[in-house]
Amino acid sequence: MPFGSSWRRRLRKASGALGLGKAAGSAAMAGEWQTVRLGEVAEINPEAIDNNWHYSYIRYIDISSVGEGSIVEPPQWMGLLDAPSRARRIVREGDMILSTVRPNRRSMFFASQPEPDWVVSTGFLVLRPRQEKIVPRYLYACVFDKSFTEYLVSREKGAAYPSVLPEDIADAIIKLPPLPEQRAIAHILGTLDDKIELNRKMNETLEAMARAIFKSWFVDFDPVRAKMEGRWRKGESLPGLPAHLWELFPDRLVDSELGKIPEGWEAGVLGNDLAELVSGARPKGGAVEEGIPSVGAENVIGLGLYDFSKEKFIPHDFFEQLRERGAAIKLGDVLLYKDGAQIGRKTYFDRGFPHAHCAINEHCFILRLKHRWMQRYVFFWLDLPWITEEIVALNSNSAQPGINQAGIRHLPLLRAQDAVIQQFDHLAQSFLDKIFENCHESRTLAAIRDALLPKLLSGEICVKDVKKIAEAHL
Repeated sequence: MPFGSSWRRRLRKASGALGLGKAAGSAAMAGEWQTVRLGEVAEINPEAIDNNWHYSYIRYIDISSVGEGSIVEPPQWMGLLDAPSRARRIVREGDMILSTVRPNRRSMFFASQPEPDWVVSTGFLVLRPRQEKIVPRYLYACVFDKSFTEYLVSREKGAAYPSVLPEDIADAIIKLPPLPEQRAIAHILGTLDDKIELNRKMNETLEAMARAIFKSWFVDFDPVRAKMEGRWRKGESLPGLPAHLWELFPDRLVDSELGKIPEGWEAGVLGNDLAELVSGARPKGGAVEEGIPSVGAENVIGLGLYDFSKEKFIPHDFFEQLRERGAAIKLGDVLLYKDGAQIGRKTYFDRGFPHAHCAINEHCFILRLKHRWMQRYVFFWLDLPWITEEIVALNSNSAQPGINQAGIRHLPLLRAQDAVIQQFDHLAQSFLDKIFENCHESRTLAAIRDALLPKLLSGEICVKDVKKIAEAHL
């Protein structure tokens, strides 16, 4: 399914076209459908780690790593002896994985191409489709549908950590069309999911390219070392760097508090270049059902990543108060998670992602530099492993982990010459702008998928009508 430069306009047209009415053949088609228990068409938790496990390690996925329909943090590699006792359930291709804890968050994903060493927490339920009865992606569509979530919420037990029992999930009723119809529905929804996944992988590549340039220039000092070793002469362009950029770099390394650094660069502290360092707040009484999105620790998870399923909201008047104190997110802001279990995580927001209007709560810092062209540079600098360790070491409260403003301001910062940072920012912007364009596209595709999902699963519209809409508008 092609998506060109005008994908937003065309997707809006396609979405609007879905409201034209029920499919002409839907009544006849519905007569061929069955109503079945989920447990009849899928195995529940079919495999667990035992003595026959082939590896000395696992790649572990916990509930905190999964958002609404996707893995938001990569599986964590760990030795088998170091793995927590809840790391038990094995994932295979075609499995449907959903959290049984707080089902309203819809923490789930479809295992389209899992690695053979993937293991999930016992906080998840693994559904393995009986493929002679149900198509894997069709099963995923049934479970991802919001009506299924509403059923789970109606069956949850417990106040502090509401959860659903496996037997209640097995008793859930789903509609089951013939296998050819299942495959057609799965193909349509899968095409959208595949494009979202492609965007995610593309973003990983774009981020890796930006990080490679940053590391080459500001960690390994490759251009400087090339000059020192005589591998570059004035006027030459070597792979990866044109001549006019080579001339920006010095040809010597000198001693500093940060070790050897390029001559003319400075080993300073972050506070020297900070214009604003602000934290947010939450209103009395906590979050509200509707309003302005409030960004908290659960959404400071990395570049181009945001878990919309865990989003909370604040009233408009409280947002205005936060805006006045600088806690409303602006284009190019760097965010740092300042307390709790994941101190030191950071992110960078731009181009209206995740929202045109949103603010941070008290668990986050916003960092704004004196020069906007330093924002991307400082994000990548703070995300270096050794700087992240420095941030974690700032924890000033053993009872409640947290870092303060003074500690952030005194973090070390390699201050390259302005012209070098500006050139890096120019290159990085091209990668990051594309990342956020992909994020917006994926968000729109997800909205279209969610609009199609209940109509297809109920038989309100048929596959032929959707194909006609897609051909006309996409």
